[in-house]
Amino acid sequence: MIRSHGAGAVTEADIGSEVVVAGWVQRRRDHGGVAFFDVRDATGLVQVVADPAEHPTVADLKMEYCVRVRGEVRSRPAGTENPDLPTGKIEIGVVELDVLAPAKTLPFMIDDRTDVDEAVRLRHRYLDLRRPRMAANLRARSRVTAVIRRTLDDMGFLEVETPTLINSTPEGARDMLVPSRLRPGEFYALPQSPQLFKQLLMIAGVERYFQIARCYRDEDFRSDRQLEFTQLDLEGSFWERDDVLETIEVVLAAVTREIRGVDVPLPFPRLTWHEAMDRYGSDKPDMRFDMEIVDLSDLFPKSEFGVFKNALEAGGTVRGINGGPQEWSRARADAMTERAKELGARGLVWMVSQDDGSLRSPVAKFLDEAEIEGIKSRMEVSPGDVLLIAADRWRTTVGVLGGLRLDLGRPNTHDDLAYLWVVDFPLFEEDEEGAITFSHHPFTSPTSIDEMANDPANAISNAYDAVLNGVELGSGSIRIHDPKVQRQVFEILGIDGRTAERRFGWFLEALEYGTPPHGGFAFGVDRLVMVLQNETSIREVIPFPKTQTGLDPMTGAPTWVDEDQLAELGVELSRESKMRRDDPDEDGSEESG
Repeated sequence: MIRSHGAGAVTEADIGSEVVVAGWVQRRRDHGGVAFFDVRDATGLVQVVADPAEHPTVADLKMEYCVRVRGEVRSRPAGTENPDLPTGKIEIGVVELDVLAPAKTLPFMIDDRTDVDEAVRLRHRYLDLRRPRMAANLRARSRVTAVIRRTLDDMGFLEVETPTLINSTPEGARDMLVPSRLRPGEFYALPQSPQLFKQLLMIAGVERYFQIARCYRDEDFRSDRQLEFTQLDLEGSFWERDDVLETIEVVLAAVTREIRGVDVPLPFPRLTWHEAMDRYGSDKPDMRFDMEIVDLSDLFPKSEFGVFKNALEAGGTVRGINGGPQEWSRARADAMTERAKELGARGLVWMVSQDDGSLRSPVAKFLDEAEIEGIKSRMEVSPGDVLLIAADRWRTTVGVLGGLRLDLGRPNTHDDLAYLWVVDFPLFEEDEEGAITFSHHPFTSPTSIDEMANDPANAISNAYDAVLNGVELGSGSIRIHDPKVQRQVFEILGIDGRTAERRFGWFLEALEYGTPPHGGFAFGVDRLVMVLQNETSIREVIPFPKTQTGLDPMTGAPTWVDEDQLAELGVELSRESKMRRDDPDEDGSEESG
């Protein structure tokens, strides 16, 4: 046999017996003619002791050599125990030692004590995943998906796989396209989500569907985004909003209990989208701390301070946050003002509460006593508090203050867990060109069809988001099950009848066959594991992620392909792409491999 026990599974009960373990050499030490080395595998590690005179191979062992050890389990000598290890009271005396595979000099240490450049880690991801933290993240991810499956199976859900080569549909990001060899010039799209197929499953009578689905979106990278990701996708027939939310709460509570060992209180708090924006300046507010946005507009009906006066006369608002005690200097004030401008503000008013009750600020001389006292009272000011005030349109003002709120108050870790539902999102919004578009996706039902038809800019949707510690885990909605309403939504979005039939005719036809009311949800498995594992980037919980520029340093993807392959697919590179391919240094993109 290659091994009889996992390295971390050897216990005091095995003392006096012979075991065989196999794994990697964590480290080796020589003491007075005796060699010690730790063998590590997926179960943990155990100390091994060898006499170099009897086992000369031990002198050649280096870190990460793959070895097999047969030996006797014995107690460690008194005073040499390691209470930090599950195997810290025992060791294995070598009877036979085999090197299964040597290892080259390592590009970095296989431990969590060394900071390693991410590019180097991703280039050697197979080594990075041996590190304790990364291995723990992989195990946590596996446990999360196992709990999800068990929980939903107990609730009567059916796990169904949906296609990954589909028709291109609008879902909020660019599609990842796949050319067809058999139908040159035509393309499949990789699914941004299984949205339409899970709705078809409701039409098919499945009633309770789920899938741990791979999804693909060609969008800009952030710490919580990748080109490909994994989400829990589920749908239910004859559901209203509360049915969906209660189901997801059960799943998230089960996952949290498994990974963190705590029971989160149910039901989760709920805020409407407008309340979340108004109080926290975000549709995914971090509820682990207060620092709510305060409306100050009514304090300045006749203010002589031009910034406030002009904003109010233009139909805007004046609002602020109390940042609490802060070290405040001119440099800090300037930096915070620049940050406010990055977030969209024209400027920022700051005030510091003095011990004598006055407010130190460059604008204090423009405010009368009633305005000063109103600010202090409304913002519940104490000596040392720093106040930040913005004046502009409502959306801009709350967004700026929401960003500053996170900068000032957001905890560095995810030790505390604050789940939240944000509900009643707008049905539509404006895109960057000012055209009307959907907020979630075009298959979300309105709370009022009449409101949608007569006042689409203010229509409310049956959509909801799950938020954890300021991270949007996922979104869902009650779907449109009436084909007439679905066509009406397409018209409002500017999708004409011919385009709707070309892109969605198959789906619109399906809606004609007795579609039940239904709704669903999807949350990012990567994001959930990220928060529960106290990570700040989903790259730390995805086995083989891409960099922030979409590259895979390990395999070199994306790469150029042969002209023959392109010709077979009916694809031809543009002149600019050919120049880049033939001279990769031309645009500095040599890192693409």
